[in-house]
Amino acid sequence: MVKRSPIQCGLLTLKGIAMGAADVVPGVSGGTIAFISGIYEELIDSINNINLAALKVWKAEGFKDFWNYINGTFFVFLFTGIGISIFSLAKVVSHLLGAHPVLIWSFFFGLIIASVWLISKSIEKWSLGIIGIMGVGALVAYYISSINAVAPVDASWYIVLSGAIAICAMILPGVSGAFILLLLGSYDEVFRAISEKNLLVIGLFGLGCLIGLLSFARVLKYLFSKFKNLTVALLAGFMVGSLSKVWPWKETKNTRVNSHGEVVPFIQDNVLPGNFSGDSLFMYAALLACTGFLLIFVLEKFAPKEA
Repeated sequence: MVKRSPIQCGLLTLKGIAMGAADVVPGVSGGTIAFISGIYEELIDSINNINLAALKVWKAEGFKDFWNYINGTFFVFLFTGIGISIFSLAKVVSHLLGAHPVLIWSFFFGLIIASVWLISKSIEKWSLGIIGIMGVGALVAYYISSINAVAPVDASWYIVLSGAIAICAMILPGVSGAFILLLLGSYDEVFRAISEKNLLVIGLFGLGCLIGLLSFARVLKYLFSKFKNLTVALLAGFMVGSLSKVWPWKETKNTRVNSHGEVVPFIQDNVLPGNFSGDSLFMYAALLACTGFLLIFVLEKFAPKEA
């Protein structure tokens, strides 16, 4: 368990807010934010500590030792931030993406580019195998980001299944849980429920997330303990592949109508910006991309080191 000062606890909440904001954006992963802010492995380890052994610790040694065992304080501050973000910033992020898509995607693009470099630094020994697995990760993420979403399904069991699958993507850097919800057709249903405080749908989705989180986190923990370099390379590859989805300049080929009756882009192709010089939008986009690039170095500086 990482001991944190009050300032670091506040920063952890801010990281949670950033993760929540990223998770509501199709194409951006909250796992990316967790990775580049230095809390990814702690998150995976802490999730894995929620098991029967934790209950035995509670029974034998009391609640305090149980709380320390599961790293409860970490969860409180992180998920407080995620909750604040999802319930308050979701509409803001969606509005900004609709009103200023090039600027917002530019920020995410710069952030992900820098995160690939930062994560690659943690690979202790490079080899052809490492490069190959990174390429596989990039191809997988690129393929996922190029698939078109299917029609919405709102059956209870499907909402649970959507939560279980989406949460696995949400904790994978470079793979967007929100985009997976789009592919499954559940994005509008879930985020409309959050907006309207529909506790039944929120509860079903949360149940699915809990099931997926507790099971998939164990797979990640095993991979990190046995094949850390390969796993990091694969996750870095996911981020590289996701750059196609977050490229700021796009041309809309087709649209769809969401659950609110709004016409939104459905099929888009990446295009080059029209004018590199004398274009104020391009200059602002470049500035925001640089801001996103530099932000992760600030996050890394304040990230607590593993005990």
